[in-house]
Amino acid sequence: MHEVPHREHGATLLFGVGELTTNVPGVAGADDPDDPTAVVRDAAILLDGGRVAWAGREADAAAGVEEAIGRAPDRTVDVGGRAVIPGFVDSHTHLVFAGDRAAEFEARAAGRPYTAGGIRTTVASTRAASDDALRAGLARHVAEAAAQGTTTLEVKTGYGLTVTDEARSVRLAREVTDEVTFLGAHVVPPEYAGRGDEYLDLVCGEMLRSCAPGARWVDVFCETGAFTPEQARRVLSAGAAAGLGVRVHANQLGPGEGVRVAVSLGAASVDHCTYLSDDDVVALAGSWADDAPGTVATLLPGVEFSTRQPYPDARRLLDAGVVVALASDCNPGSSYTSSMPLMVALAVREMGMTVAEAVRAATAGGATALRRSDVGRLEPGARADLVVLDAPSRTYLAYRPGVPLVSGVWREGREVHPPR
Repeated sequence: MHEVPHREHGATLLFGVGELTTNVPGVAGADDPDDPTAVVRDAAILLDGGRVAWAGREADAAAGVEEAIGRAPDRTVDVGGRAVIPGFVDSHTHLVFAGDRAAEFEARAAGRPYTAGGIRTTVASTRAASDDALRAGLARHVAEAAAQGTTTLEVKTGYGLTVTDEARSVRLAREVTDEVTFLGAHVVPPEYAGRGDEYLDLVCGEMLRSCAPGARWVDVFCETGAFTPEQARRVLSAGAAAGLGVRVHANQLGPGEGVRVAVSLGAASVDHCTYLSDDDVVALAGSWADDAPGTVATLLPGVEFSTRQPYPDARRLLDAGVVVALASDCNPGSSYTSSMPLMVALAVREMGMTVAEAVRAATAGGATALRRSDVGRLEPGARADLVVLDAPSRTYLAYRPGVPLVSGVWREGREVHPPR
């Protein structure tokens, strides 16, 4: 890319955009007015400070810039016919941890099935780690995600499972994101074996009081081997009463009531959704029947890639009218990848999604799962988060899986990758 020197904090015009995915239905210059991803070809986009000021056809850029800021941009960047998409919104990660579980992965590759029990291995390592060690690992994974186009991410706790360690996880996560989720109800820790309800007394009491001030969300692993639907309701209700939004891990390892628990409590997102009944799908679709936002089905194909479980049927959900998001579930056990481009490729290859649906799910879908309207789309007023692909179209994300196609990442109007 060729660029003209600029003034710090000024306005930047990216032009020569071969294909611009805006996720703004009805945007001027879009190829197809019915396409929710609203692609504009031969496009340009103006960033002013940390926000998008204008986006549209390059032929209309002079008038658009004049109307938006009334002067010439401070910087111009020719992206040379490359595609531009909104920055990825990874709405499900577990990045505060120590150690790894490579041996567990190797055992699964040799035929041992996945269970939730490996989480306790990471809990032991995380408890033993220093703040500096956890902070360094967190920074490494955040930088890794950013280099692959992620500009917004959620980070869960859940590998401490004591009041002190969960509060520490919230504090460290807040250093890198505002989207922090309290997951004290990840599994029952070893010291409470056989006393799950007693552990939940701690989670819903002192632990919640210590973690809620720094968190935005509460989550629970509602699954065989973790917590029952009744226990999940207890945790989520306590979190909601403390002012936290609701998220749920559910229906990953087998059928269950977790999805319907999530919908009944107005959860922003229910994540995994690998094993769904017809009633689950109806409940998810029905949650969007009113004007209020419903429950997003966040699919995590990196888990199925790693564990060899069946992939979720995204086509079934989309055809039923369910809002779908894609996320990485980056964690050391069941999905040790931070690559949102990989999630897009897996969704297209294994889950029945079109490229357009997968890219939207990984951007606007993730934003909806976080109840965010300022990210996941490229329109005036949105946060200036975008990805320049070293390809003429977004199709290459699935067409060339595993190839590093992210040539530039802009967050809040600043180019953060590659480092200059």
